[in-house]
Amino acid sequence: MKEEFLGIWADVLTLEQARDRVRAMLGEGRPHFVASVNPEICLAAGRNRELRQALQQADLGIPDGIGIVLASRLRGGALRRRVTGIDLLQALAEMAASEGKSVYLFGAAAGVAAAAAANLTARFPGLKVAGTHHGYLPPEKEGEVAAIIAQSGADLVFVGLGSPRQELFVVRHGAATGARVLMVVGGAFDVLSGRLRRAPLLFQKLGLEWLFRLWQQPRRLLRCLALPRFLPLVLLARKK
Repeated sequence: MKEEFLGIWADVLTLEQARDRVRAMLGEGRPHFVASVNPEICLAAGRNRELRQALQQADLGIPDGIGIVLASRLRGGALRRRVTGIDLLQALAEMAASEGKSVYLFGAAAGVAAAAAANLTARFPGLKVAGTHHGYLPPEKEGEVAAIIAQSGADLVFVGLGSPRQELFVVRHGAATGARVLMVVGGAFDVLSGRLRRAPLLFQKLGLEWLFRLWQQPRRLLRCLALPRFLPLVLLARKK
């Protein structure tokens, strides 16, 4: 089941169901795109045609944002919980470790993806990290990174370049990586590396991770204003 938010689709599912969907994708002979759907992304897609078209090609759209869940509830939808990108990333790393799949981390500043990979391997013994690469490079060099990933033989690629760059990378270069699943993860590497702290569990349960993140990164204030703009647009769109 899926729900539509301003033209962008999010899947109605749990973390475990999302993990199992990706497991099935890894067994298929083509690349798959796992997108993250939140209010900011939906609003940005309304302004950016390339981003909108990229998101519409996603094989799975996880409801990563309390605003998505709230909008669904207010209009009588079926979504009742978030599936955050960082939680799914960790669930997939655990699955990869137990099933012999390899992962590649692409994005963030120099050294951050490598540190995140080291922490993941410490947490999930047996995890095969095919490689890491920072995201501080011009777009015209992204094809070269795709070739490096292909040479690594990675099954699953986590792409943390920020939106819309990460979504466009998957659409433009996903097939060239040779991976079966490419998942966009935003700033997850910063948290997994220890560079940023994740919100305490209480904040996570209350859907207030954004507030904790804002405390750590005040420059995100404008991004946090997406929710007040998003909810009225979604509710009005449903009434038309």
